[in-house]
Amino acid sequence: MTSTQQHPWISPQAYERLQRELATLRELSANGTADCERRVRIKQIHDLLANAVVGEDPPDDGIAEPGMVLTIRYDDTGDVETFLLGVRGAEYADMEVYSSQSPLGAAIMGARPGEQRTYRLPSGTALSVTLVNAVPYGIHNAGES
Repeated sequence: MTSTQQHPWISPQAYERLQRELATLRELSANGTADCERRVRIKQIHDLLANAVVGEDPPDDGIAEPGMVLTIRYDDTGDVETFLLGVRGAEYADMEVYSSQSPLGAAIMGARPGEQRTYRLPSGTALSVTLVNAVPYGIHNAGES
């Protein structure tokens, strides 16, 4: 990991869930039931928790970055999607999550509302999206309560 690489962002709830999963996996390992897949998952969770920024909302400045709930418009269809830019696999209730390393996440990072970005799907097809809104996860979550 380089010093310029961003730390992954996760919510406090996701952090607690991952801690519980890690404890369970370690308990199974201590009982001699650790297979290769389980050891890999233990390492993944451990590394994520060791490097994560937990629940610290980014500034409410409208810029797309980890910890923000983003609303984008697919320019070719006009469809709108809202998702969290965070860590995949950390389970954020019913919200879709894209990592900043995903094609869409990487393309939209740093965008401001109204800014258009293009990214490529694994098939090679280019898609253009426009950032409609970016709100810190904590503020978005508070608005749903």
